[in-house]
Amino acid sequence: MPLPAAPTKRAALLPSDAYEAPARTSSKAARKPAAAGALEAPERPQAVVFDPRPGSGGGDAHAESLLEVEVDDEDIVVIDAPEPAPVETARRRPAAASEGRPRKPKAKATAAAKLFVLDTNVLMHDPMCLFRFEEHDIFLPMIVLEELDSHKKGTTEVARNARQASRSLDALAGSNGADIAAGIQLDATGHREAGGCLFFQTQALAITTPQNLPQGKADNQILGVVQALRDQHAPREVVLVSKDINMRVKARALGLATEDYRNDKTIDDLELLYSGALALPPDFWAKHGKTVESWQSGLHTFYRISGPIVPSLLINQFVYFEAPGEPSLYARVTEIRGRTAVLKTLKDYGHLKHAVWGVTTRNREQNFAMNLLMDPEIDFVTLTGTAGTGKTLMALASGLTQVLDERRYTEIIVTRATVSVGEDIGFLPGTEEEKMGPWMGALDDNLEVLAKTETSAGEWGRAATNELIRSRIKVKSMNFMRGRTFLNKYVIVDEAQNLTPKQMKTLITRAGPGTKIICMGNLAQIDTPYLTEGSSGLTFAVDKFKGWPHGGHITLARGERSRLADFASEAL
Repeated sequence: MPLPAAPTKRAALLPSDAYEAPARTSSKAARKPAAAGALEAPERPQAVVFDPRPGSGGGDAHAESLLEVEVDDEDIVVIDAPEPAPVETARRRPAAASEGRPRKPKAKATAAAKLFVLDTNVLMHDPMCLFRFEEHDIFLPMIVLEELDSHKKGTTEVARNARQASRSLDALAGSNGADIAAGIQLDATGHREAGGCLFFQTQALAITTPQNLPQGKADNQILGVVQALRDQHAPREVVLVSKDINMRVKARALGLATEDYRNDKTIDDLELLYSGALALPPDFWAKHGKTVESWQSGLHTFYRISGPIVPSLLINQFVYFEAPGEPSLYARVTEIRGRTAVLKTLKDYGHLKHAVWGVTTRNREQNFAMNLLMDPEIDFVTLTGTAGTGKTLMALASGLTQVLDERRYTEIIVTRATVSVGEDIGFLPGTEEEKMGPWMGALDDNLEVLAKTETSAGEWGRAATNELIRSRIKVKSMNFMRGRTFLNKYVIVDEAQNLTPKQMKTLITRAGPGTKIICMGNLAQIDTPYLTEGSSGLTFAVDKFKGWPHGGHITLARGERSRLADFASEAL
């Protein structure tokens, strides 16, 4: 509301004799009927606006009301407090205004809020799972806390997760105003995305499980708790969340609602994973040819396009147009602004004059990948594809060129997840690099291929080159990456599909100024237990970095190793 206008002259002061004037009694009769009428027909209280401007009478009325004071007890009229409706309305306004925020309104959430009973393996798989159920409530049986306590010792990932989950539970239980019996607010520790409550099993429940289930087993006790909660809180939906497939099968056999913990999965279907390339429709030039702007800058041609295809594009996404009888187009999206996008043509690394350390690309996707690997503005590259698509060879060739020829980076650091395909071979002797030697067979094989590309030098020249290459390549173990910072390094993470999202985050955050990281792997060859294509760290990185101006991804489609390897990857 607008502010009142400033007064034009100074207000008159109340005379000193007015303070000693006796209270007026003539208004008693007039005020009592008014009060009685107010009691008979209650109305919404009206606010009295005091206007200090001269001539409005507000100042005189206020002074007169100060003098009309009742001193007799029998004449005092008690006026009830205003109805709380206006106060409630005023208090609800901020809540109504905040409905556009990411957090869901409480009134809407409580109508369909479920009660999720968590299994121990969910807490040990994701210690932050307590805050990922939005407006729903969580119930923890006492046997879950017992199992957490028994798994907290050790240095494994499971033990660390168990300790972190225990610390989260302790912080919630010790938060200000926490009441375990009535439920603890999950947002009490600052996680605003969690809108439900946490309940612990504080009393014995009437558990009635079938007699053929062993009562001493922890899984069966949790199933009994779920069944008792379903009977106690009917018709509210009670759902068991577990990563144990057999436990979910038993729960369904008993008629209990159960779900897998899906929050750790980036995608449900691998076909939905971002591929990094998009084929332009056959009528692209017919629809966009009249509005396309083009210009030349150096060796590259730029196109500015607009139309319905622009919203589906991402920064550093490759687009290509191939049609019989028409010129082909291979470009990368470099800018998106509103309804327009800028495409930049690519460098053809399939030509012999553009060979990288003697290696030329053999197909379209390999050329896309080499453009990402050789671009100094791209700091993070992810490569996925089946066996034999040339991921390691291209990454190593581009790394040697940029380290030895262009002097863009100081050295190459190669690491990988030490997850064996079969049984473990035991402890390995020697230093860190010697222990990593058996895991780096792919590196040695590709270095052997790259050494054969140098045919101009003699035997002594090739030996000197190999010695120089070996001096610029360092093999490191991922177990000792915590706390390190890589400055001007070219980092290759091989077999990245075996990394968890937490391990992937640990590796990527090691990058310092001038460092480039290449993560590559085959999502069809995951050897880490309890890791799937949807929950792999490589899938996590591809999904989170898509559209970032300094990151790129490409899925290599065609194998180039040999006809035997290509047929085996398809048939077996």
